[in-house]
Amino acid sequence: MHDDTSPEQADAALESAASAGGLAEILAPHLSVIFCGLNPALTAQRDGHNFSNRSNRFWRVLHLAGFTPRLLRAEEEREMLDYGLGLTSAVSRATKSASELKKSDYLAAAPVLEEKIRRLTPDNLAFLGKAAYAAISLRTDIEWGRQPEAFAGASIWVLPNPSGLNRAFDLAKLTEHYRALKLAADRDRNPIR
Repeated sequence: MHDDTSPEQADAALESAASAGGLAEILAPHLSVIFCGLNPALTAQRDGHNFSNRSNRFWRVLHLAGFTPRLLRAEEEREMLDYGLGLTSAVSRATKSASELKKSDYLAAAPVLEEKIRRLTPDNLAFLGKAAYAAISLRTDIEWGRQPEAFAGASIWVLPNPSGLNRAFDLAKLTEHYRALKLAADRDRNPIR
């Protein structure tokens, strides 16, 4: 884009690219963990890869927490499947900011997510941030970590969002929360699968 492009024109171009492209989910049956983002960012959908914004800490935290033996790049996202991991979004519609989503967006998307999780039977579903799970579960008392209920047969985890905009959690704190899931998933994993 040219330097004289207005922010509104840039956003419109990203939305156009996002609607033309689409962002692939990384899914397979019987995974250990499916990470569930709030929704795709416009830049990720334009790039064609999840968590492609360089300020997003997802790939780094995934590695530091022990989910992957090396730091994956967004373009290598399909390798998550090699480690029993998957990736989806609570809401499929891309936005510039997740703050543009309303509770009604999450509620409308919940049946699709529930059917997907029921069909794929992961051991764990990890929501990245509280917003989606709070809307879907109709709970307001959500703590970080494993939740007392299941969702479509999967254990539910709520982890801090790895977005670079989430200043409440530094890299060490993010890694600590994700590592708790990794340790529990390893401990609970059914070795027959």
